[in-house]
Amino acid sequence: MKIPQEIKNVLYKINSIPDKKYEAYLVGGCVRDLLLNRLPKDWDITINATPQEIQKIFSNSFYENQFGTVSIITNSLDESLKIIEITPFRLEGKYSDKRHPDEIQLAFSIEEDLSRRDFTINAMALKIKKIKNDNTIDYEIIDPFNGQNDLKNKLIRAVGDPFKRFNEDALRLMRAVRLAVQLNFEIESETKKAIIQLADNLKYVSLERIRDELIKIIMTENAALGIEMLHDLKLLPYVIKELEDGVNVIGVTKKLKSHIKYESLTVFEHSLKTLDYAAKNNFNLEIRLAALLHDIAKPITKKGEGLEASFKEHEQEGAKMTKKILSRLHFPNKIIDKVVKLVRWHFFFYDVDVVTPAGVRRLIRNVGPENIDDLLKLREADRSGSGLPKISSYRLRHLEYMVEKVKKDPIEPKMLKIKGDDVMKILNISSSPKVGWMLNILLEEVIDDPQKNTKEYLEKRIKELEKLSDQELEKMAKEAKIKKEEFEKEIDQKIKEKYNV
Repeated sequence: MKIPQEIKNVLYKINSIPDKKYEAYLVGGCVRDLLLNRLPKDWDITINATPQEIQKIFSNSFYENQFGTVSIITNSLDESLKIIEITPFRLEGKYSDKRHPDEIQLAFSIEEDLSRRDFTINAMALKIKKIKNDNTIDYEIIDPFNGQNDLKNKLIRAVGDPFKRFNEDALRLMRAVRLAVQLNFEIESETKKAIIQLADNLKYVSLERIRDELIKIIMTENAALGIEMLHDLKLLPYVIKELEDGVNVIGVTKKLKSHIKYESLTVFEHSLKTLDYAAKNNFNLEIRLAALLHDIAKPITKKGEGLEASFKEHEQEGAKMTKKILSRLHFPNKIIDKVVKLVRWHFFFYDVDVVTPAGVRRLIRNVGPENIDDLLKLREADRSGSGLPKISSYRLRHLEYMVEKVKKDPIEPKMLKIKGDDVMKILNISSSPKVGWMLNILLEEVIDDPQKNTKEYLEKRIKELEKLSDQELEKMAKEAKIKKEEFEKEIDQKIKEKYNV
């Protein structure tokens, strides 16, 4: 077993105390992972001693929490092992809020400590009996709830009565799904029944904790299966309830090779397939969230049925809904902003013969240069989720080429070779709306022709624009703003013509 030397030393020091007064164990998820030949992320140690007794064994330690956990300071070079935590055996009282125990008591045996844990595969302990000369170990597994058998059969099973376990801590409802998709296990039938019947308890869990479990689910290779399980187990309404609206709404209808029959996918099915592609290709969290939410507004924007169905402006409404959903779950603003942009622009139209380099520059400006590559990955996932035979079409490859070609061209005022201070100096004016009008007019000219982005040309153009009245300048700036949205209008018009959406 690949147990770090620092952990071995702590365990062995405790278990080597004369008269066998104390017994220390590795416990929980790290034991599960060791038995699965996985590298544990955390190392949990428990002992039949009070915090004060633990500190007598390890003088270089500190204790400042309600759970009795003592932190041992080591000399490890590994940041994750500089502090090793040891917690006394404990029992937990009633969970009035369905999340935290009302009281914590010291337990007298490792079996009592394990009995309070969530799932059998997490209710095992490992005792190091001896460290051999070759640094291997003799060990004993304490497994009162047959966790090893459930590991062998790939089952997630609650310890004891599943209704009691889930009533104690409602977050365990989601944790069962998370463990199932992380380990590629199934949830045992009685445990599954209890989850379905107690799904409503999830409303007592803070949205921050729900968000954290959701992220862990989405960041697995089986992310789509995880979302599907949340739906099947009646948990999804307490996580992202808006996804449920797409379960019975047909969102994708495509011709099969026969050109006679058609294959349809619901919005929910398409979203899961899109997420599945993103997860299987190890895309980042923001792309995965956008894959899951990109069509979230289709149910409320749908008009018509079958091949005549349309979802006009679903990407715009979807961006608004995405912001509300991620804000509700308390995602960081940086993540929210990026996912919203990806959802807003995921339905961009690109035709080699129609869209100009200026249009590509406007797309880059709208989604952000830092997000354009992720937008193209989202388009790949979207195509895969629609069941299209070619994930990367010629158009998409051509767009990638065009993006690379125009990436360094100016797409926002700060990329102009002239700044607001320069405008004020040339015109001999103080800060005023006129400066902004000038910059917007110049930017649109440069987007159309990047060769004009020189100080000489822009200074000359400012002097020409100076001759216009404020009303004329404001009008030109408004026209520039309209032109800024030209690419978006091309999307609506061309897609209407070609795809009737």
